Amino acid sequence: MTGYPEPSRSPGTRRDHRFRGGADTPGFPLIPLTPHKSRRIVITRKADNSIREKRAGTSRLALICAETPDVSPVARGGNSMSCDRGAFMRSRAGRLRRAMQLASGFLALALATTLWLGGAVQAQETQIIYPGSMAVTGFSGTVIPNFEEGPNFEEGLPPGVDPVDETFIDTTRATLRVFDVSRLGGPASGQLVFTPPPFEVTAGQIGQVFAITYDDGVRDGAPSGIPNLYAGATSLHGVRIVPSDEDADGRPERQRRGAAGATFMGGQFGTENGGGPGTIWKIDGITGQVSKFADVDTNSGPGIGDITFDNIRRQFFASDLDTGLIHRIDATGDLVDTFDHGVAGHPAHGLAPLADDSSAMDIEDAGFDSEDPDSWGYTQNERRVWSVAYHGGRLYYSVGEKAEIWSVGVARDGSFAGDPRWELTVKADKDQAVTDIAFDISGFMYLAQRGPVENRYDYSRFADTGKGEVFRYWRENPDDPATESVWVEMPQEYAVGFPEDNRQSAGGLDLQYGYDADGNLDTSVCTDTLVKTGDKLRDNPALAEQLAGGGPLAVHGVQITPTAQVKPANVPPFGSWFVDFDGYFEDPEVEGHVGDVQVWHPCEGRAGYYEQIPGGGYLPPFYPPDFPPPGGVPPCLDVEDVRYFCTPSGLEAELYLRDPAGFGGDSIKALSRTSGVGVTSPQSHAPGTPYTIGITGHYPGDTVDVGLCFYRQSDRDKGGYFPCCKMTVPLRTPAVSCER
Repeated sequence: MTGYPEPSRSPGTRRDHRFRGGADTPGFPLIPLTPHKSRRIVITRKADNSIREKRAGTSRLALICAETPDVSPVARGGNSMSCDRGAFMRSRAGRLRRAMQLASGFLALALATTLWLGGAVQAQETQIIYPGSMAVTGFSGTVIPNFEEGPNFEEGLPPGVDPVDETFIDTTRATLRVFDVSRLGGPASGQLVFTPPPFEVTAGQIGQVFAITYDDGVRDGAPSGIPNLYAGATSLHGVRIVPSDEDADGRPERQRRGAAGATFMGGQFGTENGGGPGTIWKIDGITGQVSKFADVDTNSGPGIGDITFDNIRRQFFASDLDTGLIHRIDATGDLVDTFDHGVAGHPAHGLAPLADDSSAMDIEDAGFDSEDPDSWGYTQNERRVWSVAYHGGRLYYSVGEKAEIWSVGVARDGSFAGDPRWELTVKADKDQAVTDIAFDISGFMYLAQRGPVENRYDYSRFADTGKGEVFRYWRENPDDPATESVWVEMPQEYAVGFPEDNRQSAGGLDLQYGYDADGNLDTSVCTDTLVKTGDKLRDNPALAEQLAGGGPLAVHGVQITPTAQVKPANVPPFGSWFVDFDGYFEDPEVEGHVGDVQVWHPCEGRAGYYEQIPGGGYLPPFYPPDFPPPGGVPPCLDVEDVRYFCTPSGLEAELYLRDPAGFGGDSIKALSRTSGVGVTSPQSHAPGTPYTIGITGHYPGDTVDVGLCFYRQSDRDKGGYFPCCKMTVPLRTPAVSCER
């Protein structure tokens, strides 16, 4: 495999950020990782606005992190996550976040992995993505460029210079990591799991990203079994701008408010590689090569909300936080068309159409304030599409802070079907955006909230977290006519993190395979585990003694939990494993630094994956025995094609029908004419889309006779008898089961 060598380090100071003294981790040996001259520095202000330093009395230590052998990143198969940490200090409150990193070397968690997971780290040879690989996005950290620390800290910066103003995005650190979570080292007990060194993509390559998705791994028209990974530019990890270097000190000064000549800070949107706020990046799943895949060049700064892949028609959908549009993108990265929820969706639920207000982010205008997201050019809340998820022939998406879930059909040619449908309004204690949606094999829909967007000038907070929930909904069975939605009114909730109320969601989630009793991945079980991002996941002083044996407390990353463990089970979540995003554990105060999570878990032929399955077909239709043909006239319908899919409820067949007699029908009612087999009809049908029916109770490979009533909905709406063309279609079901 060809990986990225670690980028050369620009001059500057990065400091390790650790838990101190080893008191948090009884029973685990610790070794010092900071250079001899390093010390903890807390910035305070003198009366003359110069800087005073305070030194910590002990070195910072980390759980058994050892230096790796002298092997290049390329030979190891990609960048590794080292054991160093960007430090966090705040200037106004006495400390300021700075990313500080050991200058010597290439540090990894090899020894920690051996002890925690019970096995040696395996170098990646041919690819960076395997079944079960977990990709996570997050803020890359900060650095003070060209800063050389002298014996006294104040010698490093001129008197009166605020370190916050000299702190920039560290472009050499990762904003996306791909983790191997195949071995978690034992049963879940609320412990932190150290993984083998992840593959990394840096902020210098792609800027800050949030949304991620995989494709199907088709290369040159043939399946490879190794997907590519895609990441969308984001403002959810803050927006930072710089003017020119006005004082000619070799460093551009930070700027909070818009001004003429301002540009986005390096590492914000990957502008160094031709990126921008509307860019979607592609990471090759074999080589790790990064390239620009698509660009919504009309996006002024808010960025991409979410991305999803339609594996049936091999296309992508991406939500645009600037305009509220959902973009349809083909497999080559070309933007094909758009869906406007505010204009096309609102009327479907009795709401007035709402067009985009044309607001845009203008960093050269004095009205722009990097600490005020209302000045960033987001489209109106009522039309702001955050997350998108393709499932079951429809595109599901979330809208607004008081999150509503909608869906729109995807037609046979891949276009939007024009049948938007309100699904539900999220029942939550706090109105917060749903920034991720996922579906499992049992028909559950999972939703993750993320707190309102913030951007503290000192890099401490990008979202108001600590109140974000993770839910799952399912369809009413049977549908309760007294409720407006076909989904249950009250969802189930998951405990996320150990802090009080267990609502530490950072807005990302996905499904993972199952794990056995020893914490080893079981790929025979398709979607038995839920992974979700969160802040301060192990930080609860009341439980510190119980948690200490499982590793550091300040964990910002991913919680891994069996899907069956909904509240009140797993409260507090000792039935979960935890993975930290960047491997540093001394910043409990930061919020919103972790983003999305996505798992490569192919489940072809199993329910929930909605993979088109091979085999099957149909025989010529005929009139049913109780409906004799009128004078030898051929059946009024012809079948052009039938496609079969596995869904959460079992087998579905998409019928592509032709009306050769010109009957003019636009709807069908289906019933089974085969004993023991159940057939269900669709809720509605949009022009240009196939007719979908569900089939249950059959044996794979059986021929099932499906009776159809083909009619005009306008005739049925009149009440009483309505004309109906009846026929029977023999469907030869595939020899593949939709069971687990």
